[in-house]
Amino acid sequence: MNTRKLFLIDGIGAILSAFLLGVVLVQLESIFGIPRQALFILAALPCILAIYDFYCYLNVQENFSFSLRVIASINLWYCCLSIGFAFYHYQKLTCLGWIYIVGEIIIVAALARLELKTANKLVAEK
Repeated sequence: MNTRKLFLIDGIGAILSAFLLGVVLVQLESIFGIPRQALFILAALPCILAIYDFYCYLNVQENFSFSLRVIASINLWYCCLSIGFAFYHYQKLTCLGWIYIVGEIIIVAALARLELKTANKLVAEK
């Protein structure tokens, strides 16, 4: 896979995540059970990550492995934060809320794994 495309995929995913959390799920709070404040906090991190992703996509010319490791680390931190919020608000979360959070964690963790594998491959090639 083209390393640059990983930045683009991650950035688009981050925007989608921020939109779903900060707009869609806020409107459907009663269906998912995730409190509005938690949704806004969770939506903020993907916004910041998207900026970094697009910066890397447009400007990073070398040392891709470092940038990929940064993105993967932030993604994994986001997964931990999501799990933390889910357990903190477990009494309010509905089944759909759990499905959304677990689904997003699976996708983000898989992407982080791919980013780390790609970063390690780039280091090994040098």
